[in-house]
Amino acid sequence: MTPPVFADFDTGVDDAVALVYLLSSPEAELVGIAATGGNVAVQQVCRNNLALLELCGASGVPVSQGADAPLNGPVHTAETLHGPQGLGYAELPPGTGQLTGYDAAAAWVAAAREHPGQLIGLATGPLTNLALTLRAEPALPTLVRRLVIMGGAFEGERSGWAEFNIGFDPEAAAEVFTAWGAVAPQRLPIVCGLDLTRHIAITPAILARLAAPADNPVVQRGSTKERRSWNRRMNPVVRMLNDALRFYFEAHEARGHGYLAYLHDPLAAAVALEPELVTTRPAALRVELAPGAARGRTIPDWDARHPNALIGVGVDPAVFFDRFVQRVGAFAGRLG
Repeated sequence: MTPPVFADFDTGVDDAVALVYLLSSPEAELVGIAATGGNVAVQQVCRNNLALLELCGASGVPVSQGADAPLNGPVHTAETLHGPQGLGYAELPPGTGQLTGYDAAAAWVAAAREHPGQLIGLATGPLTNLALTLRAEPALPTLVRRLVIMGGAFEGERSGWAEFNIGFDPEAAAEVFTAWGAVAPQRLPIVCGLDLTRHIAITPAILARLAAPADNPVVQRGSTKERRSWNRRMNPVVRMLNDALRFYFEAHEARGHGYLAYLHDPLAAAVALEPELVTTRPAALRVELAPGAARGRTIPDWDARHPNALIGVGVDPAVFFDRFVQRVGAFAGRLG
C-alpha cells in the first residue's frame, strides 16, 4: 500500500520544492496539506499551495487553512528570502481548487484517524498547527506512523540562536516535542535542523541536471531578455523551479553563502519517505521560551534517559540529489 502523507507547509521557495518532490515520488500519496503562516502570511500560503497543486496536476489534494500567528508573540515573516508572494520570481495563475471547509487542526486529526498507524506527517514550517492539533487530539502521536520536522539548530554556529520555524512559535514547538516524548516514546519525531539541511545545497549545475530529463535549458544569470526567451521554451514545472530558485540563489548570495540555496524542506520531505537517508541521534530537546535573544533556541540533551526527538546528524548530499534529480526531472517531463 502506498503510504499516505500529510504535509504542513508555510509555502515559501523550499516548501514549494518539497511539495513537488512529494508529488514526484511514487511511493507516497499526498492526502492533504495544512497551511500555516510563516515564510509569508497564511492566506498567501494557501494561494501558493493551490496554484502549485494545479501546476502539478494534483488539484484534488485538499488544502486547509491554519494558523497565521504564533500562540504567543508577534508575527515575523521571511519575504526577503522567499519573495513577496513566497515563490521568488515564479508567477503562477491562481489554482482552481478551493480550500476545505475545516481548519488545519481538524485536517490533521481527520487524516490521522482515517489512516491510523499509517500516516506519515511532515511539518516544514512553524509548529502552531500541530500544537493546536494536539490540543484537539492528544492521542495524535499514537495515530501517526512517523513525523518529520524541519526545524532547529543543534550544533555549530547557528545553534546559539533560534532557527526560523522554531523561533516563529517557540511555545508550539515545545508543546509538540513534549507531547511526542510523553505519548509515543517509540515513535519520536525525526528533526532535520539547520546543521543537517545546510549540507543540501543546490547550485545552478544541479538545477541544470534536474532540467535535463525534461529536455529544458536552465538560465540562472544573464539578461532579462535572455531569461524570458528560455522561459518561453521551458517545461512549466522546470520554469517554476528555475524562477523560484533564482530568487533563492540571489537571497543566499546576498547573505554571504554564495550563489546556491539550501534545500531545508526538500530534505525533510525525502526523509519522511525514506528515513534511512539520514543518521539520527536521540535527545531530549528543550526549546528556550524565556524572553531575550535566545528565545526559540533548541537545546538538546544527548544523554537524556527519556528522549523526545531523533535529531538528524548525518546525510549524504550526493544520494539525496540523485533521488531529487531523477524523481523531479522525470515528473516534470511527464507533465510537460
